[in-house]
Amino acid sequence: MSSEPGLWVWRHPRPEGAQGLCVGSGCDLPVHWRRAKRLARRIQARARRERLAQRVVCSPLRRCAEVGRWLQRWGWQLAVDPALRELDFGAWEARPWHAIDKSEIDAWVQDFVDYAPGGGESLQALLARAANWSAPSGTQIVISHGGWMLARRWLIEHGRQTPPSAASWPRPPDYGQCWQIGSTQGK
Repeated sequence: MSSEPGLWVWRHPRPEGAQGLCVGSGCDLPVHWRRAKRLARRIQARARRERLAQRVVCSPLRRCAEVGRWLQRWGWQLAVDPALRELDFGAWEARPWHAIDKSEIDAWVQDFVDYAPGGGESLQALLARAANWSAPSGTQIVISHGGWMLARRWLIEHGRQTPPSAASWPRPPDYGQCWQIGSTQGK
């Protein structure tokens, strides 16, 4: 496995109005400007400490892009990449989790990798997006989503040949958390 030793991936800040809802790529919730600016400051400080280039790539969803725009205002190069989006939950998007029929959730749990929740995107599709993604040249900082980060990390730790189950799928990182994530090449 080759490594991208300096790839720092940040999860976006907590979006407005997300409490109790199924939120994926089809639910483009905003982030309060203070939370976006605060995370941008943390990213900027980490970049200084680690001597990273002032380049960032982020998901086009507002909860990521708003952080990227703060960095851009401060002179950073910003690239937006749709491959960094969260899983698409289709008809489940923006619905309260308790309002989604239990039989649908059970079907997803039973076929965790290939089932497309709400008719959206399967975990297999997200894993493929995460596996095929590579940072633009000179970019070491990424702003993305918990699902994408989990998919990328799963591939690095388990490879493409070991499919996750609902029971083995880890919890997402906290909002605003940073993971150093490497390459999926060779896995």
